[in-house]
Amino acid sequence: MRRWERRLLCALGDCAADARVAGAARALSWSGEHAAVWLLAGLAGAATDRTQRERWLRGTALVSTAHLASMGIKRVVRRPRPELEGRAPLVRTCGRHSFPSSHAASAGAAALALGGLRPRSAVGVGIGSLAALTCVSRLVVGVHYPSDVVAGAALGALTVRLGRGRHG
Repeated sequence: MRRWERRLLCALGDCAADARVAGAARALSWSGEHAAVWLLAGLAGAATDRTQRERWLRGTALVSTAHLASMGIKRVVRRPRPELEGRAPLVRTCGRHSFPSSHAASAGAAALALGGLRPRSAVGVGIGSLAALTCVSRLVVGVHYPSDVVAGAALGALTVRLGRGRHG
């Protein structure tokens, strides 16, 4: 682990000493599992915004694609999750590999694909903010390196960029 990554993980892990921060980080991590919160948001948008239903569904598909791509990359890279002496992760994970963060991939894709449908509304700002907090939560709970999260978010953004380019 690089020195800067260790320092950042320790600093964010220290924040989890506050039970409110730890609880929020656990909740964000749980809600982002398998991109659930983003898929539900996309489907809710499609159900309630008839004028942009197709765009909501396309955005939801891009979120799912980003999540699946990150899972495939994990199987190839096989980077083990961080282990910090004296600190146990605050959440359980579905797998042993950390690069890239699938939570960050789906969150990054959701921020652009779903949040971008209503960028100046409470919905768009809320999705973007929740996506950023979800990414940080993976560091606070101690299951990803910062580079995992950055790579995951970049993968999500790239997925949306390529998907939009292909479908207009």
